[in-house]
Amino acid sequence: MPEQLPIAGPMLGAALTVVGLLVSWVVWRRRGAASGLRGVAWSLLPLAAGLLGLMTILWRLVTDLVGFFVSLAFNPVVWGGVVVAALAVVLWVVSGVMRARGVGVRKGGERASAEEGRRPAAGIDSASGGAAGAAGAQGQSRRGAKQQAGGDDDFGEIEDLLRKHGIE
Repeated sequence: MPEQLPIAGPMLGAALTVVGLLVSWVVWRRRGAASGLRGVAWSLLPLAAGLLGLMTILWRLVTDLVGFFVSLAFNPVVWGGVVVAALAVVLWVVSGVMRARGVGVRKGGERASAEEGRRPAAGIDSASGGAAGAAGAQGQSRRGAKQQAGGDDDFGEIEDLLRKHGIE
């Protein structure tokens, strides 16, 4: 691919500006002066880029991008990377479906019961009188039973609020 433009940058900018001005004239007639002036403003940018020498840089950018994507299309190592990325996406989606269905996920109640089995006091503090600790442990065991039965934390909070107001 040639490194330089096939024609001079200012000439390409001027040609693109003429095309843009023709389109802007049509827009001005159909949509009004505000839209037409906006089109004229956009149409003058290629001429400015050509006069500043930016058309050559833009041409190199376009040719480099085209070359990059062509090399991607015909490179087996790159396709191996695409396959690995696709596999990662598939595994991510499958794990999300598994979480939604509750397959392969430990519930919060199972963790709490396993931790209680390791601790001998099970959360009851003898120095605080025992009654408050026992009531707290009973509430926790109810919540743990609800979670094991498949209840969500959000529904548990709603049920507690309804029970507080005497609605069951």
